[in-house]
Amino acid sequence: MNRFLKLLAAATLACSALAAPAQAASDYAKTRYPLVLVHGMAGFDSILGIDYFYQVPADLRRNGATVLVASLSSFNDNDVRGEQLLKQLKEWAAAQGYRKFNLVAHSQGGPTARYVAGVAPELVASVTTVGSPHDLPASASGDAMGAILTGYPQLVTLLGRTLGWASGRAGLPQDPAALQAWAADTSAFNARFPLGRPTAACGQGPEQAGGIYFYSVTGSKPATNILDVSDLVLGAIGKSVEAASDGLVPVCSTHWGKVLRDDYPWNHLDEINQVFGLIGPGAPDPLAFYRQQANRLKLKGL
Repeated sequence: MNRFLKLLAAATLACSALAAPAQAASDYAKTRYPLVLVHGMAGFDSILGIDYFYQVPADLRRNGATVLVASLSSFNDNDVRGEQLLKQLKEWAAAQGYRKFNLVAHSQGGPTARYVAGVAPELVASVTTVGSPHDLPASASGDAMGAILTGYPQLVTLLGRTLGWASGRAGLPQDPAALQAWAADTSAFNARFPLGRPTAACGQGPEQAGGIYFYSVTGSKPATNILDVSDLVLGAIGKSVEAASDGLVPVCSTHWGKVLRDDYPWNHLDEINQVFGLIGPGAPDPLAFYRQQANRLKLKGL
């Protein structure tokens, strides 16, 4: 009987542990202000439980961070996407009492986050951009990407709507023409939102501007893992980029604010731990980067 009671007690404790909310393993990534993950072009927040920033939100939360994930149009310019992001920040601030946010953005999410920093600086504590196309030369992403956006707008729109539907955001507008117009002239956007801009070609900008901290980082290796099917695409596009790149964005174009590192052995999808964590053998863990950046912000009092 005693054995039965012990087994019953053990089972009850196990069930209670499973039912209890997960506790942070540490406070290493516990920033003062919430981290907001901002996806890029052809992105989404989560589809069928798979995060765009693969495994990043859960890892940050295990290390004490409050993490919010933005939902934006997959294909549109930064003004539209920026207004979508701003609306979400205001909603989170009203519902939870958050005063500011640390924006952590990949690819086109970087300029999108900078839009918000420009129009509502009171809501932004920092902007960290990862593999973001801030200052694109005309042929930066090669003829292939430009041809897809301009030559197959209906296909791109369909892809955007499919991603929106699959992620539960079917109402988000998709406009590949607006996206292409921005990509064709990033200088006009940068003139409107210059905070953090590098002071020299392929240099770096101020770590702090307008009361906001700016950081940037990128990979520089288009193909990294033969088991990752996306490497075939990024490797091919990378050959058409007339400079070192992550397979999509030239390294120098990613510089904004303080450059943390611009030579990670990652490609454009490795930067967000995709596809399914298949990075190059021996390459630094992308999850560790996001943890370390959160800790950097924490130590800055952000």
